[in-house]
Parts: sequence; C-alpha cells; structure tokens
Amino acid sequence: GCVLVVSVIEQLAMFHNSTAKEALERLCNYLPGKYQIHYMLCWYHALFPFRLKDKVNADVVCHAIKLCNQNAGQPFCHLYPPPEMGLNKAVREASRIVKNSKVLKNIAGFTSICAFPPLVKLCEKIKYIIKNKLPYEDLDGDKFSAFPTLRGYHWRGRDCNEGTTTVYPGRRPDNWDVERDSNCNGIWGVDPKDGIPYEKKFCEDAESKGIILLGDSAGAHFHIPPEWMTAAQMSLKSFSNLPVALTNEFDWPHFSGITGFLNSTIGGWTDSLYLRLHRRNRCNHRDFQNISKNGTVISFFPTVFSLARNQLLDNPAIVIYASIGNDVCNGKPDTVAHMTTPQQMHSNVIKTLQYLNSQLPKGSHVILTGLADGRFLWDQLHSRYHPLGQLNKDVTYEQVYSFLSCLQISPCNGWMSSNETLRNLTSERALQLSNVLKEITTSETFANFDLFYMDFPLEKIADEWHKLGGESWQLIEPVDGFHPNQISAALGASVIWQKVLREWPHVLGKENPFNKQIEDVFKDQGGH
Repeated sequence: GCVLVVSVIEQLAMFHNSTAKEALERLCNYLPGKYQIHYMLCWYHALFPFRLKDKVNADVVCHAIKLCNQNAGQPFCHLYPPPEMGLNKAVREASRIVKNSKVLKNIAGFTSICAFPPLVKLCEKIKYIIKNKLPYEDLDGDKFSAFPTLRGYHWRGRDCNEGTTTVYPGRRPDNWDVERDSNCNGIWGVDPKDGIPYEKKFCEDAESKGIILLGDSAGAHFHIPPEWMTAAQMSLKSFSNLPVALTNEFDWPHFSGITGFLNSTIGGWTDSLYLRLHRRNRCNHRDFQNISKNGTVISFFPTVFSLARNQLLDNPAIVIYASIGNDVCNGKPDTVAHMTTPQQMHSNVIKTLQYLNSQLPKGSHVILTGLADGRFLWDQLHSRYHPLGQLNKDVTYEQVYSFLSCLQISPCNGWMSSNETLRNLTSERALQLSNVLKEITTSETFANFDLFYMDFPLEKIADEWHKLGGESWQLIEPVDGFHPNQISAALGASVIWQKVLREWPHVLGKENPFNKQIEDVFKDQGGH
C-alpha cells in the first residue's frame, strides 16, 4: 500500500512538473471530501523530508519511514529496479533524512484501515463477529437490504419492505400479491378489467426462478480502477466511485457476468445471466444472489450458509458453482503444498451440494464450472507495462508478480510466476480438479436439483473478443493482472447463456408471453 501511494504521488509530480507537496495536494483534491484530511496529512508528513532530486524511489521511501520492513531471513522485496548504490545503502541514507522528523509519529494514523469513515460500520461488525465467535457468513448481516453496499442490494435483489421478514425477492407470492408485493418483483394488485390478480395472470405458469452465484473474488468481480494509479488519467471524476469500492470490498457484483444489473461505470459493458433471465421472464425481477467473497476456496465454501432460499416458500433457483482458480491459487512460497487435492475437492464439493439439496426448492439446477487455465495470465501480460510503469516504462507485470510473491501476498504464486514448470504444474492440478467436478455430475444425483458441468469458457471468451477486434491481454484486470475484467465478464455471460440455452434449455425456463403486458402495466417494476 505504501509503495503504491508513494508511486502515485511521485508520478503525479513528474507528470504535472510539480513538487511532491503539490502533487499530494492535487491527489487530495481528487478524493471525495471525507477521505482527504486524515490520510493526506499523514502522507504529507511522510514525504516532507524528501525532494524529487533526492532520487529515492517508492521502495526506499517506504522502508525509510518504516511502513515496509525486511523480515529476518527474507529477501528485500522491491517493485522498482534498485538504486545504483543498492537498496540497503539507499534505505540507510533515506532513514537519516527522516530520523529527527515527525514522520513515524504521524504516519501511524494511516495504518488503521478501520479509521476510514466508510469502513467504520463494517469494522464494528467484524469485531463483533470475532468477539462473539460467530460464523464468518454472518458478515452478510441481513440477507436482503434496501441499502446498496456493505453486502446490500448490489449483492442480492433489493428488499422492498425491510421491516417485514416475509417480504423478500425470490419467494412465491403470498395470496398472489393481491394487497402487497411480497416477492419484490414489482408485480402486485388486481386487474380491474377481470378481477384476476396480476401476479397470478402474468406469473403463475411462467416457471419463475432466480440465479445464485457461489464464487470467489472473480465472481464478486474484484476491480481496482487503473485510473487511480495512472497519473495521466487521474481526476476528480476518476475517484468518484471510491466510496462504493471501499464499502463493496473492491468488488463490483452489480456489473458482474452472473448477477450484474447496472450499466458499467468501470469500462466495457454489462451483460449477465441475471439480466438475460430477467428479459426471458420479467417475473424474475430482482431474484439474484451473489454469494462470493474475495479469497474464498470454492471447494471449502463456508459462505454457502448465507444462501437465502426457503424450500417451502421460494421459487427454484439456478446455482452457478464457480471454481475459477482459488483451489490452486495462494500466496504461499510452497504453493503446490497448499493447493486443494482431488480428494479434498471431491469431499468438500459433495458436502456443499448436500447442503444445497437441503435448502433449494425442488426443480432447482446447479451448474459446476471448471477451473481456468491461468497460464493465460503470464503469456499475455508478463512483458507488458503495468499501470504504475506506463509513465516511465519501468514496471512490467513480471516485476509486479515478483513483488507480490516476495511479500507472500500474491493471489496466485502458481500462475503469476516466471517459473514455467510451476505454471504447468498449477494448470495440471486445475485440470485434475475440474475432472473431479465433471465426474461428480455423472455419478451423483440429488432430490431437489439436477446437476451439470461446464468448462470455464476462457478460450471462447477470447475468440469472441478477437472477432470484435480486441486482443487477449485486454481481458485481464490491469491493476492486479489476475482477475477477468469487465469485458470478460460480459462476454462470459453470453457464452455461458448460449451453452445452457443450446444444451439444457429447461434450466432457463420458457419465455414469458406476458412480458410486454408486465412492462405496460408496471413499467420498470420499481427498478433495481
């Protein structure tokens, strides 16, 4: 974090030919008001002793002010090429500059992330859960909400009556919603022409069903805007979405390829299975749940317990069980030893499916998706410049991958590595785990849902993008160099939808012949 912030300030100063102090003020003015003073004062004190002519890079600054440290027996982690005098000597020189300053005292205020105003509520919730030894899934709090972030309606369909626990998206209508909208799909009341409830007339035979995603950070649609660290693109507008990003854990489920429903503001366009299911049958309005968490290992999925589906009261659901990469991805030095084994995969997935069978209404569907072949990442990006390296042509993705690996915070040591043998081993394990999922779909049956398997459609997504004139590297998140980006999400929705429609059309249900009448009577059905 320190290296990132200092890099941004240095590059702003260079791009605008200004001092570090002026660059800091410029960055401060870009941020939403409540973020400015507390954090920028800390960084002002941290950078005050340094001038651009001191030629200290971000690695050296952050070690000098003690936000970065070299642990005993560990390598000196650095992002930028070392200074000519060497890293250790450069840090000693820089440390002398700050020795008698107020840097260390003032920078301490930055190190508490729970001091960020929009995260105070979330931190309090986490502390309460830890103190009371509650399950991790309790982070979700209320299952449905009228508030967008903090696991609100960006993640699950919007609640239309928070004060009533029997009103929520996805349930079958109570008394055909004659007097109120019990399932929040915006359809209720009685047609004065014939006295028939609208819900009964338009939705009784519509095969209504919702969509639920069990996923990791890719499913949650993790994204850090590249404009936040590209000096030439920084502006007041580029940071306007900072509050949403912080309170959504840097995830954008409302733009994702499974549950997205709003027009993308982070590039590309929005297309999703939910939107397509909604267009197919407008009775499905708001019936979606994105139960994804950053860092989740899909074969061991405790957050499945936060799924909200009542077997007796709710409509069936289509569940996408998305095992994209975290079962082979970790930041451990001995990464292979920490990968999920085929035996663990089989055991844990069966347990999750058994739990789903105890929760999902009869007539539901579960689609297991295989793991991606992440060699795509290195092949497409390693020699390209990262956003932090575009101004001075000095930081490639290979350097970023190495830096994250050294810090032991890499999202995937196996694939984000210069070691070709390790990349191949990781893909070999991913294929083994995908085969386990495929075998489960042929050997296991469940009372309340049918079970399907599909490969992760990376090649088909790339093919579709090439047809549109794009290049493969443009399908990857530019900041982390790991996750599928907005274009991938939208194209993936189209590819998956077409496969399901072609091979398992009953999963999607029939088209509702009353869609036009629903739109005429209820317009946008209350929006999302």
